[in-house]
Amino acid sequence: MAKMPGVVSVFPNSKRRLHTTHSWDFMGLVGEETMEIPGYSTKNQQNVIVGFIDTVPARWRGQCQSGEAFNVSSCNRKVIGARYYLSGYEAEEDPLKMVSFRSPRDSSGHGSHTASTAAGRYVTNMNYKGLAAGGARGGAPMARIAVYKTCWDSGCYDVDLLAAFDDAVRDGVHILSVSLGPDSPQGDYFNDAISVGSFHAASRGIVVVASVGNEGNQGTATNLAPWIITVAASSTDREFTSDIILGDGSNFTGESLSLFEMNASTRIISASEAYAGYFTPYQSSYCLESSLNGTKARGKVLVCRHAESSTESKLAKSVVVKEVGGVGMILIDEADKDVAIPFVIPAAIVGRGIGDKILSYVNHTRKPTTRILTAKTVLGSQPAPRVSAFSSKGPNALTPEILKPDVTAPGLNILAAWSPATGKMHFNILSGTSMACPHVTGIVTLIKAVYPSWSPSAIKSAIMTTASVLDKSHKPITADPEGRRGNPFDFGSGFVNPTGVLNPGLIYDAQPMDYKAFLCSIGYDEKSLHLITRDNSTCDQTFATASSLNYPSVTVPNLKDNFSVTRTVTNVGNPKSIYKAVVSSPFGVDVTVVPQRLIFNSYGQKINFTVNFKVAAPSKGTYAFGSLSWRNRKSRVTSPLVVRIVPSSLGLVR
Repeated sequence: MAKMPGVVSVFPNSKRRLHTTHSWDFMGLVGEETMEIPGYSTKNQQNVIVGFIDTVPARWRGQCQSGEAFNVSSCNRKVIGARYYLSGYEAEEDPLKMVSFRSPRDSSGHGSHTASTAAGRYVTNMNYKGLAAGGARGGAPMARIAVYKTCWDSGCYDVDLLAAFDDAVRDGVHILSVSLGPDSPQGDYFNDAISVGSFHAASRGIVVVASVGNEGNQGTATNLAPWIITVAASSTDREFTSDIILGDGSNFTGESLSLFEMNASTRIISASEAYAGYFTPYQSSYCLESSLNGTKARGKVLVCRHAESSTESKLAKSVVVKEVGGVGMILIDEADKDVAIPFVIPAAIVGRGIGDKILSYVNHTRKPTTRILTAKTVLGSQPAPRVSAFSSKGPNALTPEILKPDVTAPGLNILAAWSPATGKMHFNILSGTSMACPHVTGIVTLIKAVYPSWSPSAIKSAIMTTASVLDKSHKPITADPEGRRGNPFDFGSGFVNPTGVLNPGLIYDAQPMDYKAFLCSIGYDEKSLHLITRDNSTCDQTFATASSLNYPSVTVPNLKDNFSVTRTVTNVGNPKSIYKAVVSSPFGVDVTVVPQRLIFNSYGQKINFTVNFKVAAPSKGTYAFGSLSWRNRKSRVTSPLVVRIVPSSLGLVR
């Protein structure tokens, strides 16, 4: 089939997964409707169309597809287009399996949540069952929305994703927000619908924003293509906590969205004591379905465990405990102890440290008791932001010369709109890189409103070079769960700064031809190149290495002795301006920049500079991190420097 005339490429119809407010205040954007940034008018956002591939004004060519529980009148001046895609799903799934709403209507809530985070209108009294009450809105409340429903109960298939990208490009969207992606390790750029679809979108001036994934471990980052803005997830300074009071008077705090409360202290046991049937005490300690003995568990609070990286639902564990007569649960989960869950009984999540203290009390007390109080909203938690434990990390497993993620944004316990078709709620609190992605989408919308002619790479550069590596207390951003000092593999260039993006000073720009040269540099021949470009592109213009792409970060994964990269910056600040290079060298590496000063005489002027890396000390082959900042009195244009020294091959001869 691949050799037939007119067939561009053939690859498996793989399934992708969804990467499943106060956050805008936390990032520094205050106000209600317009989200104006002082000194700039962003009112033009009403002419910006944001497309959401998930669950208009002049030149809009989209349509409103009618279907189950959704008709043309469901669209309005806000939601100006809505389509749905089923053919890829139906080709892979049981044809007798019912799908929720054969229409663009959101049946899961995920799409409503992400769209409202980016572009929702102002709501005066938004809350989740009384928690987090107050006014809320999306990042660009006046922007228009077009929805492309590609995701169903079991996932999102490549056939449907490619069709949605094609339609979105034809319809005339300006931005695409994609809160979904492949499992890691991500496959080849040519075997991934998001990579292919986003290439064509970016080539036509459409900015594509995507989530990095929720697998949490090093090297699990996905949506790795350099033409995508890839977003990691971090916290805000708001938490949802429940107090856990032990019989000896000790008071601990856990994370929870449960509004149930115990009126009196009750006996507490380890779930391992309530093992049932063929389950061992160890297996039962995880509170798996059918693993608990009702006679032993009834009327008690159970201490359960959660396995790291387990897909086992934490919410389901509270259901298991409730079904055997348990009246409360303390869940020990070190990896994602900050993710609030709406448990069905009084319950809270604690980390391993607090969990061990509670178990010690249980094991060394004759009749241990506890009381779990209802969840409450806590503001001002520190440090903030922190990179969330579930957020997938670099290095880029496909092309290590391109740093991923690009930036981080709020993705922990985010309150946003919800489809009333699910749980009869209008608002919900969710965590995931899916929630971080639309925060950046909202910022892209504001940039697009002020600078409609900027290229996708220019917009990406503005977001990356103005991001911060410091938290709100001006200390280095940390990464959960252990609170270690974060690095670019956690947060890319840093935490987004929506008030700084409109005055980046300098930008690192790139055109579609640069991405083609990048693909040639990593080993694609012209035949395979055509699979993604769908044109007659050649590899006449290529880069020496993928590090040569004019990217706003610099990664050198295999430094043997010395290495140089050239970058080009474009002046988008004052016509006459001078910038000085300030370098923080990665450990064991000498970094020099030539020239050390950039002198601009006009707006739009481009200047090249070279960054030289030289090994200064031996290394064990681990990555080291630094930065390059171009500074003047008004601007700081900062790029991460990521370097791995390759250990010398000279060793003992045996």
